[in-house]
Amino acid sequence: MEHKKIRVAITQGDTNGIGYEVILKAFEDPMMLDLCTPIIYGSPKVASFHRKTMGLETQFQVINDANDANPDRLNLLAALDDEVKVEFGKPTEASAEAARKAMARAKEDLQKGLFDVLVTAPVQANPNPPREDRALTVIVSNLMRVGLVTTHLSSKEVATALSVEKITDKGTLFHASLRRDFRISSPRIAVLALNPQQGTEEEQIIKPAVEALEQKGIQAFGPYVAEEFFSNGLYDSFDGVLAMSDEQGDLPFKTLSHEYAIKLKAGISVVVVTPDQDPSFAIAGKGEADPLFMRQAIFTAIDMYRHRAEYDAPLGHPLPKLYHEKREDGDKARFAIRAKDQFKTPPEK
Repeated sequence: MEHKKIRVAITQGDTNGIGYEVILKAFEDPMMLDLCTPIIYGSPKVASFHRKTMGLETQFQVINDANDANPDRLNLLAALDDEVKVEFGKPTEASAEAARKAMARAKEDLQKGLFDVLVTAPVQANPNPPREDRALTVIVSNLMRVGLVTTHLSSKEVATALSVEKITDKGTLFHASLRRDFRISSPRIAVLALNPQQGTEEEQIIKPAVEALEQKGIQAFGPYVAEEFFSNGLYDSFDGVLAMSDEQGDLPFKTLSHEYAIKLKAGISVVVVTPDQDPSFAIAGKGEADPLFMRQAIFTAIDMYRHRAEYDAPLGHPLPKLYHEKREDGDKARFAIRAKDQFKTPPEK
């Protein structure tokens, strides 16, 4: 089956970090252009400076409009006109502002449908991150997929932020993402406990949430004590792991995942993927950055776009109802179905 070339937008990230290095290195291999049409949102001058400093030979074409992207070239869209001073290894307001402007231009073009997926290069962590997000953050590696119920909260705040509804909602998003984004037909999800030993949160919040997920037809299991779960390699038996916080999920994830790590948002309409790495200011400009995370983020974004298209295709052309099915569309049939479901025996654990 022949696939169309997917237009991948890539933001430049912090201009004093490793963003341009990992992007340019990722496209050193000309085979990458067979997979996608890349459009970097950034500064041609900054990109040229990074390329020259590190002796990279990756060529790119400068454009001013995403509509002008050449499908057979690495395209660099001039997203900002300002002169940006590059100071490798130094996080500055100017470098952060350059990253924000590139992202703003990419978001504008995303709304216009000028590209298919978005990959964001590393930026410095937001000191005041958003506390609530209806989407689900998922971290992915070659070993596991971990969904995070809460993010950017202290240990004390996590316990008060948890609820049966919240865990159920996040678990439902995770299940849908595993099916649609990763094409796992019947995903098995492990739910982690909050405490090292059985506590109030497990009894009153997490266990009822697992049961609620089961009632929705989702294969959810747990809660499992996090330390035992990861140290015993139980993640091998599941398609996804639902952690109660980023601290609980991120630390063992990075300890065990040696090849690569990427982040994505489940539950939003567009594919947005980020290499799970910081701007690495300590090695910026030295030519030591590994492009594996960036390359894998691009691969994942492309795969997710195709998986969604394959998953959604049958839903766009449903089979017409047969005569006997049309007769059951009345209120009597609907209420009969609801009554039947109301007294349905829950699935055995």
